[in-house]
Amino acid sequence: MVQFLSIEDLHVAYNSIEALKGVSLYLEEGEIVTVLGANGAGKSTLLRTISGLLPARSGRMKLKGELLNNIPAFEIVLKGISHSPEGRRVFETLTVEENLNLGAYTRRKKTLQVAEAKKRVFHMFPILEERRKQLAGTLSGGEQQMLAMGRALMSDPRILLLDEPSLGLSPLLVKHIFQIVREINSQGVSILLVEQNAKKALGIADRGYVLETGTISITGSAAELKNNPKVQEAYLGGAALKK
Repeated sequence: MVQFLSIEDLHVAYNSIEALKGVSLYLEEGEIVTVLGANGAGKSTLLRTISGLLPARSGRMKLKGELLNNIPAFEIVLKGISHSPEGRRVFETLTVEENLNLGAYTRRKKTLQVAEAKKRVFHMFPILEERRKQLAGTLSGGEQQMLAMGRALMSDPRILLLDEPSLGLSPLLVKHIFQIVREINSQGVSILLVEQNAKKALGIADRGYVLETGTISITGSAAELKNNPKVQEAYLGGAALKK
């Protein structure tokens, strides 16, 4: 059976420093799969490589059996993979609406589809509609995170690569963001989620991987990771998650 997204023996390096050392994982259609790990483990590098922002030294990345290696980033988007990066990376001197329009760049000539996508984003994030003419740099951290996610959704992706969506947000906003992640998934978008908040990530994920210094050290269902003593010690404060 051909997997929806498969990563096979992926190696990525920054000059002489190897950031990913033979990473293999997969994402099936309809799943939320989380990648846990400490700072510097290679989580963001993994997503940036899948989205075409970094070159792979070796290994294979496939979407429904089609090789993604050496494909430009904009073509990766055209194939249905969109990336909401760590740190939001909104265009601060552009308005909220202009940021969203940039997210629809690959289908900018399909005005009705773009308008419909924007309508869905505004339904999901009503505050963005209220702020549509406001400069993105003047938004709060939580609003910028919503904008980054909304911008990624404007291309109508089949797969969303979501990098640290809860970073720097208040507990209330974190709860809201993860509710939105569930909603996005319920609309048919498969999600590969990089997240340091292991408790929240495993609370919504189907499966997960633990990445340590560029290699996958633990893999399993969300329930298996919640109950794994090593995961509990390193990422869950030494105690199993309770529903």
